[in-house]
Amino acid sequence: MSLLLTVIASTLLAGLAMPLGAMIARFEKVGNEWIEQEFRHSVMAFGAGALLSAVALVLVPEGIAHLNPLAACIWFMIGGLSFMALDIYLNKIDTPATQLAAMLSDFIPESIALGAAFATGSNNAFLLAALIALQNVPEGFNAYRELNASSAYKPQKIIIMFCLMAVLGPIAAMCGYLWLSESPEIIAAVMLFASGGILYSIFQDLAPQVKLEKRWAPPMGAVFGFCLGMLGLMLTSP
Repeated sequence: MSLLLTVIASTLLAGLAMPLGAMIARFEKVGNEWIEQEFRHSVMAFGAGALLSAVALVLVPEGIAHLNPLAACIWFMIGGLSFMALDIYLNKIDTPATQLAAMLSDFIPESIALGAAFATGSNNAFLLAALIALQNVPEGFNAYRELNASSAYKPQKIIIMFCLMAVLGPIAAMCGYLWLSESPEIIAAVMLFASGGILYSIFQDLAPQVKLEKRWAPPMGAVFGFCLGMLGLMLTSP
């Protein structure tokens, strides 16, 4: 029971990073326009670095450990193609929630994998929880700004909605914890599916928006985000 509570608490805290990112965007006030622009691009770059570290340091290594090369590649490609199909659909219906959809598409499968990681006693469970939280802050930041640009969504409503969506993390994690702990191949497939989708999102949504002419801080945000993931891996490795 105590381990289940740990799973619920870890994924809930990771999910609450989404409204935290939204609140940072809500109250973000920088007097100088170019500093404000550079700050926003740096936040996006940090999110890309954190996402990349989750893929490179946890999801892919854990995933390929339980699948043969062909199956691993297939699930990885299915993840990328699925996120691409979702991106095409959202573009066709012209919704102001593409960043929101991308955020949830990352968060839910990662939470399933996190619950299963706790159930199997993986050393990387807490690292994955920390990386999910790290990436949810900038993703919440970007999703808030996208939704806030539409007059249909008021700031308070967006933040409350993000708080409610944080509950999806514990629900998904409990599914992984209770039903997938004895199915390492399924867990591996979920991890690689999420990895392919995340990699698509990085280069489709985040990386193209990071670059600013004659500005060098934003790319360092990606380096810093990945570095934190690497540090976490080194600290949690036996």
